[in-house]
Amino acid sequence: MPTLLAIQSSPRGDYSVSRKLTAQFIDDWKAQHSGETVVMRDLMKTELPFVDLPWIMGAFTPAEQHSPEIKKAIAISNDLIAELMAADHIVVGTSMYNYSIPAVLKAYIDHIVRVGVTFSPSYEGLVKGKKLSIILASGGVYTPGAPTEGYNVAISYLKLIFGFIGITDVNVVLAGGTSAIDKGETTLPQLIGQFEPAVADAVQA
Repeated sequence: MPTLLAIQSSPRGDYSVSRKLTAQFIDDWKAQHSGETVVMRDLMKTELPFVDLPWIMGAFTPAEQHSPEIKKAIAISNDLIAELMAADHIVVGTSMYNYSIPAVLKAYIDHIVRVGVTFSPSYEGLVKGKKLSIILASGGVYTPGAPTEGYNVAISYLKLIFGFIGITDVNVVLAGGTSAIDKGETTLPQLIGQFEPAVADAVQA
């Protein structure tokens, strides 16, 4: 039974381009798979603390040595990694903040990148055989070949860090130009419609 893990990080709710395109991705993916399982992970609704000293102690010591404080600190990391490991395909819907990713998505990544769990002490990725689709909504346009392409640190970072833990089969949907909605130059449904074919292609890839 194939499993899709859908990770959402935008705070915009119903006004979010990345959320709406990710929802379309989920619908299209379900249409392609029978007996499917979809696991939703909304980072805006997840209590996601930043990595602290008890977390670090938990990540670098055997489980049998963990104090109650350490067990509590590392529990969310264990849960998130279990979700990731159980998935066949992961879709990450995110916005671009200052050319990179939102803090909540970075916090998620810090919880799932763990030595001996998702990568080995010799830096081999341990999360194998999975697909990743990234849907990135941005106010500006950062398509390949554009003068601003190099400003898109978000995609290069996400590819690097997921590749580091072993996920190298990656497809990207760049949903640029969302600032046109705020300027009144287009509507949310019109902008969404522009990227629906790219989302459908990402499902098929």
